[in-house]
Amino acid sequence: MPARRVILELGAGNDLHGGDYTKAALRAVQDALHHSSLSMLRALQVDPKAMLVDVTIGVQQPGQVDAERVRASLPHGKVTVQVVKGGLDVPDAERHDPAVIATAAIAVRLELP
Repeated sequence: MPARRVILELGAGNDLHGGDYTKAALRAVQDALHHSSLSMLRALQVDPKAMLVDVTIGVQQPGQVDAERVRASLPHGKVTVQVVKGGLDVPDAERHDPAVIATAAIAVRLELP
């Protein structure tokens, strides 16, 4: 049976100094997670390990994100991570130290009857 999306949470994160895209991505994921509660899963008696968790990260330089670190930061489910062009870099011409802003979308799918 096809899994259906039951949760979609969005988040934003940044690295204001250092230009670390992974740090910004991890912060975006944590922001999204803190907007969410798994009370629905408890009410339906669904094991959190059964969740299919699809994470999409948007940053200006997708190749600079360690997707495995992002995947490992999710506490439950079978997690996949896709990194795409998005987010925002805010340049600091004086210091050559851009602020990196990442966005995250976390979709949870369940196999429901």
